[in-house]
Amino acid sequence: MKAMKILVTALFVLTLANGASFAGDLSMNGSTTVLPIAQAAAEKFMESHGEVTISVSGGGSSNGIKALIDGTTDIATASRFIKEKEVEAAVAGGAYPVPFGIALDALLPVVHPSNGVTDLTTEQLRKIYTGEITNWKEVGGADQPIAVVGRDTSSGTYETWDEKIMAKEKITPKAMVVASNGAMVQTVAQNKLAIGYIGIGYLNDSVKALAVDGVTGSAETARSGLFPVSRYLYMFTRGWPEGDVLNFINFVLSDAGQEIVASTGYVPVR
Repeated sequence: MKAMKILVTALFVLTLANGASFAGDLSMNGSTTVLPIAQAAAEKFMESHGEVTISVSGGGSSNGIKALIDGTTDIATASRFIKEKEVEAAVAGGAYPVPFGIALDALLPVVHPSNGVTDLTTEQLRKIYTGEITNWKEVGGADQPIAVVGRDTSSGTYETWDEKIMAKEKITPKAMVVASNGAMVQTVAQNKLAIGYIGIGYLNDSVKALAVDGVTGSAETARSGLFPVSRYLYMFTRGWPEGDVLNFINFVLSDAGQEIVASTGYVPVR
């Protein structure tokens, strides 16, 4: 229900076509999952708004939201919803964060392409990441140790995995930690024993996505919620957007913006 309310709010902003138009610089900071969408949308937006310069960085969802709270970014991108304590901190600083659901994502477990495993259950994934399952043969693969790769705790992708797969159980201290989706792809692609997880927009031929509970992650299964690790991707603003911020959010949620979402491998909300 919360996600639906966010989507309705995000679509409503499309009706604000007469918002004020201010020229200047915009900054976006946050999720590396949302980064491809943010970069592509910013480039396209600047083509038709030559007076606007948009800077985009991806330091993680938590860092993006912190920057929004501190007033050092105009738009925070996040692969998770904002936490209650973060809302309280923003309000205490004089700004209420407004969420816009701009895309859907399937968070995919990935392995090296040579790995014979094709499907894992949620329970098997949890046991792999807690360290209870340590050999690929325990889940139908070769008799080889499993190299667990996870994300840092500032990542919204980590928090989604923690909630939907780990059920808040602790990840094995033997897990290697990487700082971004790109680093995860590179690490798994170079290690035949590894398992990691990435946003669907980062999937390429260098890694193999696994089905979860018999369901393959795709645009269709993410949109329907059938894939067990589906989620919304967000942009947050400091208060109700206006000027160039409003124009940019409108663009991301327009037909052209949602085509960009699809072109980057993610799932449009419209």
